[in-house]
Amino acid sequence: MSTPLFIGIGIAGAAYGTRIALRTWELHGAKIMASIPRPGTIGAGKYYKGGFDAKMDKREAALVLGVKESGLNSSKLKEAHRRVMLLNHPDRGGSPFLASKINEAKELLDKK
Repeated sequence: MSTPLFIGIGIAGAAYGTRIALRTWELHGAKIMASIPRPGTIGAGKYYKGGFDAKMDKREAALVLGVKESGLNSSKLKEAHRRVMLLNHPDRGGSPFLASKINEAKELLDKK
């Protein structure tokens, strides 16, 4: 006799919970959806968007190696080149094109 009563209370509780959830979504759904990162935009501010220039300049070379143009010394340049090259070396599955761009960036910054 009590089983139908508990089933009815469970259904009523589920319906009431759904009602509250829908009202909350109507009030705050836009804010919630705006706070969820979209695919392709996660970490977009951290990385440089765009391809390589035809002729590499010092700014692009610094971006490739992940260093600042100012205050760059030989040891910082060597460490940055080593770190980036270890991640992108063709013998470890990296791209030969990227490896050539990394080496070009090091040579350009090392000339100064």
